[in-house]
Amino acid sequence: MKFNKINRIAGLAFLTVVTGFWMSACTKDTDGSPQIAPGNPVATKIMPDSAAGGGLVTLTGTGLGDIRSIVFEKQNVPAGFQPTLNTDNVLIFRVPTDVLGGKQNITFTNSAGNTLTVPFKALAYPTVTSVSNYNFTKGTVITLTGNNFDDVTAVAIADSVKGISDAAIVVSKAKTQLVVQMPTTTLTRGTLSITNSTGRMRTKQEFVNVDKAYQIFTDAYGAGFADGSWGDAAAISTKEFASGKASIGKNFQKGNWHLIAFANWSSSAIPYSTDYTYVTGWIKGASADYSLYLTTDAGKAGFGDFVEANKVDVKAGVWNYFKIKLSDMDFWVAGKTLKQVGFRIKGPDKQDETFYFDDLMLVK
Repeated sequence: MKFNKINRIAGLAFLTVVTGFWMSACTKDTDGSPQIAPGNPVATKIMPDSAAGGGLVTLTGTGLGDIRSIVFEKQNVPAGFQPTLNTDNVLIFRVPTDVLGGKQNITFTNSAGNTLTVPFKALAYPTVTSVSNYNFTKGTVITLTGNNFDDVTAVAIADSVKGISDAAIVVSKAKTQLVVQMPTTTLTRGTLSITNSTGRMRTKQEFVNVDKAYQIFTDAYGAGFADGSWGDAAAISTKEFASGKASIGKNFQKGNWHLIAFANWSSSAIPYSTDYTYVTGWIKGASADYSLYLTTDAGKAGFGDFVEANKVDVKAGVWNYFKIKLSDMDFWVAGKTLKQVGFRIKGPDKQDETFYFDDLMLVK
């Protein structure tokens, strides 16, 4: 009797397992989407009707529950969406980050191949993340790196306050790179105005007109300037330069606290003027990251001192651009004539280090 009872229990357990497998086999696999049969999708409204990459968009209508793909017309860019969040009447999706700007259709397709097209304006303003140079003269070619440049129609150097805008020439354009040739302009400095099919934007980067700046050193010493360095003399290099054809290099000897100096002992030394707003330039770093201290003989501290407000951090092995407001540093005391501008280093302690300097200028 006990044996038969055990057999009956085992038999019931087996039957339960088999039934479970049968029920599992009969359950339809899904991706979590609402189980709605494909129909003929119809749109009633899309909100908003324009947005930039990453923007959330809601489509309302009927027959939307079985949509399997969303594609933006220009270059067939697909949009990602989460089917489990959608219903037969509401479809939520995001504009793809790599969408091409301008008016275009969005095509929605369900599992039966039925499609719906809805007009939309993708907002893809130009964005600039880096530039090859901040300084220019007439004809200088500058490369801008960023996004949404492929449909650029116009570029200009502009100053909205002065009401000046001078058109640049678009040399070449691609999705992430724009090459422009700078024009003749009366502006001392300005931003770039860039227009594409979405609209117009202004760069955060500001560009300096070398011809309108006071040049301490560009491809050569400015008028009246010469080498006044401490320790090893500075030397012009035609192999290293940030722009133009030359820079000036200085070897800072180990432990000697050398200084590169641009000295002007002539009658063309610079009298104090409130018109000057910035000091700007390029420095190519040495074998390691260092801080150089900009110093002048017209500041409060005196020439050769280390003033924290005048510190320029220089990364190793690359050209570093700086543009500092004179009002933010110890550069020029009212009434003093500026005769010497230099850069000093604390050390170097381990070995000699060489830095290169280019386009050192005062900008109004």
